[in-house]
Amino acid sequence: MTTESSAQRLLPVSDLLLFLVAMVWGSSYGIVKNALAFYPVLALLALRFGITFCLLASNLRHLRRASASTLRGVLVLGLLLLAIFLAETFGVLHTRAANAAFLISLCVVLTPLVEWALLRRRPGAAEWLAVGVSFAGAWLLAGDGALSFDFNFGDGLILAAAVLRALSVCVTKRVLRAAPLPALTVTAVQAGVVASGSAAIALLFAPSQWQPLPALAGHGMFWGSVLYLVGACTLFAFFAQNYAIGRSSPTRVSLLMGSEPAFGALFASAWLGEHVSTAGWIGGGMIVAASLMATVPWRGMFAARPGEA
Repeated sequence: MTTESSAQRLLPVSDLLLFLVAMVWGSSYGIVKNALAFYPVLALLALRFGITFCLLASNLRHLRRASASTLRGVLVLGLLLLAIFLAETFGVLHTRAANAAFLISLCVVLTPLVEWALLRRRPGAAEWLAVGVSFAGAWLLAGDGALSFDFNFGDGLILAAAVLRALSVCVTKRVLRAAPLPALTVTAVQAGVVASGSAAIALLFAPSQWQPLPALAGHGMFWGSVLYLVGACTLFAFFAQNYAIGRSSPTRVSLLMGSEPAFGALFASAWLGEHVSTAGWIGGGMIVAASLMATVPWRGMFAARPGEA
């Protein structure tokens, strides 16, 4: 066995992609916050996902051979993503950042249960252990911001988003297992649904959300943020997530994606200058360790014989 093939066996490409997605999404909170200083929530969502849809529209040709049930499935995936973004975005507006960070991390705990119920796959003992470690790490990391348990409307929205995230990963696995589609095709449908849904909600219920786009001149920070959100946080991230879900279990994907708060704390400390306590760093380390516990086949690593070719 070659060294290259051994490395691929120990660290699959899909796992590496999900780690990169967690890093990118961890940085996205500060980028979104910067963009929202120039443009409202629903309009920003419509712009971000509208650009993404236009860039990926050619991939919709693969849907011509899809069955009616497959088309319904990918449409449901788009609606789930729209619901997730709406619940997360408006939830953050009505609760504290520490509460939001902790409650959204419950997705890692909920995914094995949803997978068990929906896909009839019972997670293994190592996965449950990793889930527990990740949950404890999220508690420490979010507790760094002084959690408040006066449950309010915003907390309810964030909790709903965590449930929807867990459901979305499992439904994606089910749809792709029944009728495999290119990851970019699924991403294109999701982007189209989120863009059109955000625009429709704004037009019907919040017309004040529609404002003229900031001019290119003098608003380089805003357009730079939009390009990063489209290129890294949407095009790459959703392609990688859909690609990985088709090749891994929802629980494994959730654990890898669950490292997002740890990378978010690192980004906030390095780029935004926010303070993270020792307990917070320990919690972040536990979250990343939980991802490694669930993904690296330690037995296979140590079983390899020295000099094995």
